[in-house]
Amino acid sequence: MKNFHFTTLDEIRRAAAEAGARHVGFLDSPEEIRTLLARPVGVGRATAGNSIAIHPMEGCDGDADGLPSELTWRRYERFARGGAKLIWFEATAVCRGGRANPRQLWIHSGSVGELARLLDMTRRTHREHWGSDDDLIVPVQLTHSGRYSWPNRIIAEHNPLVDRKTGTPGEQPAVTDDELERLEDQYVAAARLALEAGFTAADVKATHGYLACELLGAKTREGRYGGSLENRVRFVRNVIGKIRAAFGDKLLIAMRLGCYEGVPYVRDPATGIGVPMEFPIPYPYGFGVDPNDPLREDLTEVKQAIGWFREDGVELLSVSLGVPYFNPHIGRPFEKPDEGNYEQPEHPLAGVDRHFRVMAELQASFPALPMLGAGYSWLQKFAPHAAAYNLKAGAARFFGMGRNALAYPDFPKDALETGALAESRVCKTLTYCSYLMRQKHHPLGQFPTGCPPFDKEGYGQVVKAAREVKRSGVTQIRVP
Repeated sequence: MKNFHFTTLDEIRRAAAEAGARHVGFLDSPEEIRTLLARPVGVGRATAGNSIAIHPMEGCDGDADGLPSELTWRRYERFARGGAKLIWFEATAVCRGGRANPRQLWIHSGSVGELARLLDMTRRTHREHWGSDDDLIVPVQLTHSGRYSWPNRIIAEHNPLVDRKTGTPGEQPAVTDDELERLEDQYVAAARLALEAGFTAADVKATHGYLACELLGAKTREGRYGGSLENRVRFVRNVIGKIRAAFGDKLLIAMRLGCYEGVPYVRDPATGIGVPMEFPIPYPYGFGVDPNDPLREDLTEVKQAIGWFREDGVELLSVSLGVPYFNPHIGRPFEKPDEGNYEQPEHPLAGVDRHFRVMAELQASFPALPMLGAGYSWLQKFAPHAAAYNLKAGAARFFGMGRNALAYPDFPKDALETGALAESRVCKTLTYCSYLMRQKHHPLGQFPTGCPPFDKEGYGQVVKAAREVKRSGVTQIRVP
């Protein structure tokens, strides 16, 4: 279903009002938009030179040992030229077993040198185009994919709905407390290597259903890491504490935090629309979920957790929602689902409003902690207008985009120079990137992901090969 058909700000304003999207507003003045987006942001002892961020966009394009490929280098060179002063480096596994796919980047002794060169190129390119990289912040996102790890999944707890959605056997044992304690030390080892590579900021990733995120919602888990909120935040807090103890203030600590998990959705065979799986009330799972109405957020625990993380030393927070593996519309309002997935169960503006509502409430609760949210890509050319509105209102400190950065990596430059984006270049949320991410029939086990419609040079042949492999079932053809 096509929902985005707006040519003017007045049209999208009316649609937002009709959809009940009270938290979606827009500024008109290009000069005011430019001024707000150009505003520097203090982050701990560092300063980002403007208020624009590139979200951590995984390319699934490393090699079997987690080293970056030509496509990885190309992506960061394009981001560096774009002009954002916060380039959030993509999900990078802390151990081989924590990778979400066989081409995910992985930081270890054999890859740290190449990651250092990639970071150096990113900073050098940014400096050449923008005069300085002293005001550029590049956090590396440290992750363990937990339930979504490849090839061996580990789970924090059994949520029967998520188990059914992901095909997880009910008899599979949960990761033990002792194993979790050892994993904490792997994060510290990864942080040590990140410092060696030249990163001065690290993100302890806790979103999208991955291990740290699943632990935050593990209300039915027994032991030191489950049940009470104090136990459920233990893993993340221990990781942050150990990193702080080992490296002091040499690493700025950031976090991408899943602040509302929601419930799994499935495709209604009659309509194609996404419907929530049948759930019990009270709903005893998930983080940021109202147990009496899990289709809505409850930020009580989220705020308590952020308060603790702030005390532990977190100085930058990216507000994230949903789990792309079982409710992609929550995190990424879209026009067209990736192949085989469900159609939007709500107007995308309702999803954008959820993003902005949660972000604004959390930023208001922690005004000294700079935050950025998501949901902007669906707004297409009107994203800077909405971002400036949020920045002016104090609903966020940064304007971040993810999918659109793959389609239009120099969107920050255009937004800073003109206060607008080119309609012909913005992401149309048609989920080609998600489609490629889901294609596994590649000799390396994973197709790289990008934006074929707007980056034909980089991904035109990739999507062509992915479709041919899927159609024929033969992987001997030449694939990128």
